[in-house]
Parts: sequence; C-alpha cells; structure tokens
Amino acid sequence: MSLPIGIHDLSFASTEFVLPHTALAAHNGTDVAKYHVGIGQQSMSVPAADEDIVTMGATAAAPLVDRCGKDRIRTVVFATESSIDQAKSAGVYVHSLIGLVPSCRVVEMKQACYAATAALQFAIGLIRRDPSQQVLVIASDVSTYEPDSPGEATQGAAAAAMLVGADPALVRIEEPSGLFTADVMDFWRPNYREAALVNGRESVGAYLRAVEGAWKDYTKQGGRSWEEFAAFVYHQPFTKMAYKAHRHLLSLCGRPADRDTLERDLGRTTAYNAVIGNSYTASMYLGLATLLDQADDLTDRPLAFLSYGSGSVAEFFAGTVAAGYRTHLRTGANHEVIARRRPLDHAGYRALHAWSLPADGGDHSTPAQTTGPYRLAGVSGHKRLYETR
Repeated sequence: MSLPIGIHDLSFASTEFVLPHTALAAHNGTDVAKYHVGIGQQSMSVPAADEDIVTMGATAAAPLVDRCGKDRIRTVVFATESSIDQAKSAGVYVHSLIGLVPSCRVVEMKQACYAATAALQFAIGLIRRDPSQQVLVIASDVSTYEPDSPGEATQGAAAAAMLVGADPALVRIEEPSGLFTADVMDFWRPNYREAALVNGRESVGAYLRAVEGAWKDYTKQGGRSWEEFAAFVYHQPFTKMAYKAHRHLLSLCGRPADRDTLERDLGRTTAYNAVIGNSYTASMYLGLATLLDQADDLTDRPLAFLSYGSGSVAEFFAGTVAAGYRTHLRTGANHEVIARRRPLDHAGYRALHAWSLPADGGDHSTPAQTTGPYRLAGVSGHKRLYETR
C-alpha cells in the first residue's frame, strides 16, 4: 500500500476591510435578497491599500511554518489569477517574508480558479518522489469587477495556504482524478485590464459542462461511487453556484435534488465563502476549511472535490479525512480572520476599488491601513516593497 499524501495543515487569511451587501444594495437601490438569497452572498472582503496577494499569502502561510517548521519545505507553489508580475513569482516575496530556507524551489501557477488544485497535484507528485519533504501551496487572489457590473457583488479576497506532505493530519488525497478541459471564453482578463471580463450566461453553462465532464471521467477512471461521499466541496464563485452545480450532477446521476439532499451534501461548505466573496483559487479550499470546522466527526469519511477554473479546466477528485484531524483545525483563528475585518461604507469601498499605485517607476508609498503582520509599503524603481510589522 502506497504512503498516504495530502493536506497536513490548512490556514487562510483575508483582508482588513469588508463591505456588507446591505450597503451595496442600498447604493444600487436593489432588494438585498438578490444578494443574500439570489447568489448566496452576505458580504465581501475588500483589501486595504497596503494589502495584496503577497501580504494575504504570507499571512495565511506563516501559521503553518510556526506550527510545523520550515526545514522540510523544499517547494513553494503560488497559485493565483491576480498576478503582480509577469516574470517573478509572488511566492518569492512570500518565501522572504516568512523566512523560508534558500534551498527551496518557488513557482507560480495560473489557470483561473483551478490553479490551486494543479498546485496540490504537483505537490503530491514531488512528495511521492521524496516523502521526507513538504510542499507549501498558497492560493491567493483578489477578484475585481467593474463598479455597477453584474459581477461586482461577487467580489472578494482571500488566501488559503496548505502544507502538503506524507501521512497528512487533515485529508489524504486519493487517486484517480476526473479531468476536463474546453476552450471557452466565459471569463478572462487580458494583461491590459485590471478588471475581469465575464459572459455570465456562458460562465454558468461552462461550469456545468465542466462538472459533468470531470465527473464522467472520474467514474471512467474507477473512482468512488456516489454513495460513499460524506460531503461535496465545490469551487464557489458565489455560493449558490455550488448548489446549481450539485443539482446538475444529481440530475445527471438520476438522483433526487431535494433541499435535504443539497444541504446534507454541501450545506456545511459555504459559510466562509458567503461572507468573504469570490477568492478565485482559494475558494474551494475555504470551502474545505468551513466543512472541517462545522461538520460532525468526519474521521475516515471520503469527501468529493470539484475544482473549476474558467476558460476552462476542471478536476473531480476525492480525499479521506484523517483520524485525529480535529486536533489540527484552526477554527478559532478562522473565525477571527472574518471577525477582525472593519466594515466599510459604500464611499470607502469605492475609494479603495479605484486606488492603485502609480506605474511610473517612481518612489511611492502606500497608506498605512492594514493591521495585519505584512504590508505592501510601496514601490520604488518599479520594485514592490514589502515589510513585516
């Protein structure tokens, strides 16, 4: 029997600020039920001027290093679709900020919201080759849409950090995987744009086709039967999308899609995403954190994962929860990540949405807003400057 490999530790971080959807609805003159019920969102995390994917990624990763040490981490994989540089990995900044050893490879991965799962699978392959090492996988994103656009209410920001290793304390990742790729223009962001472009109707359809394709391939590859899964963890661009995807899969499999079934299968996976918003690559792993924090004992129970990234790529795979996992959870810290955010009014949110560092290569500092452990201090000579508090 091969050595189990998977998620040994999991932590996440978000931002200094939060915009309640009640404030957005009041500005738009919209019934707040459109957000609370229609898309299943309560609020969205908003980065401070001195926060970005690096500061969130470092904040999420530091607790893993504090608990487990750094000597065995020989690879850092940073997954994002909010990249800050076309050459240098954001993970190199994180490597420095959290003080990892020089004998370490660091790379960045991109494929929309799917990239963190690609990073996880890459990590598993490295550990299978050398079980003594660990891989730090960081998924960090800020989702940004044009003001007053249909996507605006789904915005959010967060980072999830996973320490991947042999004999994991949380979740053992299994083979096989079900895979699916299709060339679709449902969501994209050219290099010259800050905000993404979205074809809403096509985006939903592409997600559902990817769910179907990945599941069919998973069953073809000899995966677990439906009845074995204790819960289903989906990528959540907004929480109601997970319900829509699961209904589609239930229908495909000839199973009832009643309220009780939906709540049993995925109702315990949405709480963190509902108040943080879409965190792109981190989204599905926030769903996992929610499930582990909220569910009754899941020891030795298989979980289903559906990771999706627009454009589009999807993967369906399984993981079994490890014995003793509850002693390794960070439930209190996770709740604090959400509770510490300071509410914004709509004007404050719009000011931060419009704010950006000048791109002239000069010396520019950022307003000191975050109370987190790391901040983007400014730029000088086109170089981003970070500092530790």
